[in-house]
Amino acid sequence: MNWISRCKLPAIKAIKYNGRPCLSPESLWEALHNIFNTTLSCQVDSNILSEIKHKSTFCWSSFSKKEFKQAISKCNNSSLPGLNKLTWHHLKSIIKQDNCLVNIINITDSCINLEHWMNYFKCLSTVIIPKPNKTMYDQSKAF
Repeated sequence: MNWISRCKLPAIKAIKYNGRPCLSPESLWEALHNIFNTTLSCQVDSNILSEIKHKSTFCWSSFSKKEFKQAISKCNNSSLPGLNKLTWHHLKSIIKQDNCLVNIINITDSCINLEHWMNYFKCLSTVIIPKPNKTMYDQSKAF
């Protein structure tokens, strides 16, 4: 499985409310707020939940050493280090030692099996470095 290549995003439709697409956070909030308020006093029949078919859970396969090395090998050695000051070049040299590679794979597999994602993996800091002799980017058009 290729973990770091570009993937195609699924086709999406805009959420519509009162026949108009919600294209801004304000229009989306208005739609969700109004829908919530109209359903607030509605009675719910919980028996409908018994009609849902139970699906078996999916077991995650452990990473293999080869798979892990292949994924890491495609990472750029010249990228800046993260908050832990570890670069891809350092990680590639660390996993050359088999016991280090096994420990990293065990940590990865444990995170998946326990469904625990450390906050470190949930946060992202982006630093925009403007190109020389270029005008500043218009941030209002970025999103």
